[in-house]
Amino acid sequence: MTVPSSLPLTLEAARDVQSMLRAEIGPGLSDRELDAVEARFGFTFSADHRVFLAAGLPYGSPRWPDWRNGDPEDLAERLARPAEGVLFDVEHNGFWYPAWSPRPPGTSEALRIARSELAAVPHLVPVYSLRYLPGTAGEWGHPVLSVHQTDVIIYGNDLADYIRNEFTGRASSLPARATVDFWSYFVHGGPGTDVAAPLPYAPYAVSAQEAVECLRMLALERLIGRRHYPHQLIEAALTALVLEVETESLPLLAGLPRAEQESAGALFDQVLAELGLAEGLPADDTDVPWEAARWELVRWWLRLIVNGSLAAGAGGDVITYEGWGALARPQSLRPLVDEVDAYNDWVAIRHGTSEQLAGAIIAEVERLLTGPWPPLD
Repeated sequence: MTVPSSLPLTLEAARDVQSMLRAEIGPGLSDRELDAVEARFGFTFSADHRVFLAAGLPYGSPRWPDWRNGDPEDLAERLARPAEGVLFDVEHNGFWYPAWSPRPPGTSEALRIARSELAAVPHLVPVYSLRYLPGTAGEWGHPVLSVHQTDVIIYGNDLADYIRNEFTGRASSLPARATVDFWSYFVHGGPGTDVAAPLPYAPYAVSAQEAVECLRMLALERLIGRRHYPHQLIEAALTALVLEVETESLPLLAGLPRAEQESAGALFDQVLAELGLAEGLPADDTDVPWEAARWELVRWWLRLIVNGSLAAGAGGDVITYEGWGALARPQSLRPLVDEVDAYNDWVAIRHGTSEQLAGAIIAEVERLLTGPWPPLD
């Protein structure tokens, strides 16, 4: 576990970020109250989470956990939700953490082992809705994670950065990194998503033109600062090669052996140059960072949601973060953001309406794609 270097949160700074919230703020929790919550539910708040709650207690919405007067069963369920989501994917989606012992053939035994392993993993403590902070006593600077089963996204470099991002659309430009080994797996290389990394979609193309478009979109993602794993660039190149896209470097990238995958980025740049894509990328020439590139990417991500290459919830989260938030919150994307927010709502998840809410996201995506682009405010 490595906690990133950032300044500890002070009571004054916590009150400043709480002033950005669309919530009522009650008196902060005393040390005695915080200790009692930890003892009752069997977890520890991180240091900055304790400071945040000592500065004031947000309330008035079920998305904010009420550590003073909340329903104990609801609070316990919210604390258990991240681990239960992993167990759900173990049972229904074949997930197995690589560091665990080999998965047994029987589902019940697999669940027993997974549950035992999860008992040793630091709790994720709810901050707001599906946003969580790792609960490690005395430590500060953890990123805030958005967690839905094994779909895990970093939503802020630390607690203060998260508040600015979630409630004002202003987030740090510094690269985020996860800090707890188990949960880091889902952010860096596991089945989850990091807002600074590519989305978990397979290259989708049925023609040479679409394959080239996919390469361009990967280039745009890199342009706005998103990372790519080498195998994703290789898969995109292989798709293009199969669809008879021809450049000198494309076969080299598509056939790159695992031992040489650190060369993928440089070969990808050569492919872009040979296809004439590099000089055609949009410029950063407005007050909004990479505005034209982001609008292109939002349309691309919307199309991936419609064709099933990208899950509605995961795609909606990244569009909210990289599109709506980074583009200064355009009103034209507000209905989509509201549908994504509803999908992530704690109460909705408890009532098992995720599939219906995902359908609402897709319906709004389809509406956006039939109109002008960029959509008019």
